[in-house]
Amino acid sequence: MESTVGRSGNLLAISDLHIGYAENRALVERMRPETDDDWLLVAGDVAETAVDIRWALQTLAGRFAKVVWAPGNHELWTHPKETVPHRGVARYEYLVGLCRELGVVTPEDPYPVWEGPGGPAIVAPLFLGYDYSFLPKGCTTKAEGLAYAHETGIVCTDEHVLFPDPYPSRDAWCRARVAETERRLAALPADTPTVLVNHYPLDRHPMDVLRYPEFAMWCGTELTADWHRRFRVEVMVYGHLHIPRTTWLDGVRFEEVSVGYPREWRPRPVPPGQLRRILPMEVGAGDRGAAPGVGRGRGGAR
Repeated sequence: MESTVGRSGNLLAISDLHIGYAENRALVERMRPETDDDWLLVAGDVAETAVDIRWALQTLAGRFAKVVWAPGNHELWTHPKETVPHRGVARYEYLVGLCRELGVVTPEDPYPVWEGPGGPAIVAPLFLGYDYSFLPKGCTTKAEGLAYAHETGIVCTDEHVLFPDPYPSRDAWCRARVAETERRLAALPADTPTVLVNHYPLDRHPMDVLRYPEFAMWCGTELTADWHRRFRVEVMVYGHLHIPRTTWLDGVRFEEVSVGYPREWRPRPVPPGQLRRILPMEVGAGDRGAAPGVGRGRGGAR
């Protein structure tokens, strides 16, 4: 682990920047730290193309003391506008190299230690994926779940543009990532709490408010359901659902920190692109719920 000692600053977080939208790109252009010691956790879905991902992370890395990135599904897409000829594991490794060039921490790097206010805490960015185990009610297999999703028309775009090469399937890639990450987390010091940063929540409970419950299949894995207890988690930071809110499970705080698409954030009373303070905990964070007017489902290009 890498330790960075500081006596001030904030551990901040954001996700689902989706800077392919001009309005969202403008939000990133305006993002600034509150102090010179602030860290920023970016929990995936920055953009779909390498050039946009580079611009966003380079912009943020030039402003914050440290930027920590966990990939979302959109970064791993093979997008029609992409000029980088990689997909699957090769694309992920390319993005890890890009981040290292920019000084951004990735899931492949030593986990840094936040020693500012609210710390110390090991900050662990994760790349886990999903394995279709969050099945719709009444379904018992992946095949049944996908058939039901196709019947309802709620099918993630990943099925067409997120490739798992050289793994035979996205769920096989997920299981491999879970096993390797579990090994790393189990080796961490038992006396230090953790902040886990993953694009998807570690537990299914945040999906209880989805308008289209079948979309949960593309939102994580049952394999991590006990990680918030096993690995001394202080805060679990995630995105993907585009339902920014705070929930609690077994005394552990789960923070959904996504921006989402303009059509989703425009109706909300809270200004978009506000960085969420993870440590020290914001006053009133325990009472935060989904903002009025927030979207309750997933579909289309998500």
